[in-house]
Amino acid sequence: MSDILSKANKRMILVIILITSFFNAFMGSAINIALPQIGKEFSMSAVNLSWVEMAFLLSSAMFLIPFGKIADIVGRKKIFLIGNGIYLFATCLCTVVPHQSESAAIFFISIRFLQGIGGAMIFSTAMAIIVSVFPPQERGKRIGLNVSAIYLGLTVAPALGGFLTQTFGW
Repeated sequence: MSDILSKANKRMILVIILITSFFNAFMGSAINIALPQIGKEFSMSAVNLSWVEMAFLLSSAMFLIPFGKIADIVGRKKIFLIGNGIYLFATCLCTVVPHQSESAAIFFISIRFLQGIGGAMIFSTAMAIIVSVFPPQERGKRIGLNVSAIYLGLTVAPALGGFLTQTFGW
C-alpha cells in the first residue's frame, strides 16, 4: 500500500491523523477544567461529575481492542472515518443538552460515553494506518510525530482549556 500512495497523499494522511490525535487527547483532557462550570450548569453532584470524564475513558478502554479487530476486518480507513464522525457528532451534541431537564446529567454522561466510542475507533486505527502507509524506514519518525501530537494535546489542554472555558464557557 505504501508504494501506491504519492508523497502528497501520505503527507495528507499524516496531517489528518495528527490533527485528530491532538484533538482527541485535548478534548478528553480539557473537560477536566470545565467540570466546575458543568457541575453548576447541570446541578451535578461530585459523583455525577466524575462520570463525565469516566464515561469517556471507560468507553474508550472498552472498545479499543474490539474496534481494532473490526478495523482489520472491514478496513482501517472506514473505522477511522466513522470514529471521527461519531466523535464530531457527540461533541456537537454536547452543546445542545437541555440544561433545565432532570435527566440532563445522564444525557450528558451518555454523550460522553458515545464520544469515547468514537475516540476508541480513532485511537485503534490511527497507529495502524501510519504503519500501513509508511515504509519501515519512515515509520519511527511518523509514529513519533503521532505520539507527540497526542502528548501535545494532553499538555496544552489545561491551559488552553482553561482559557477557552473562561472566555467562551464550557
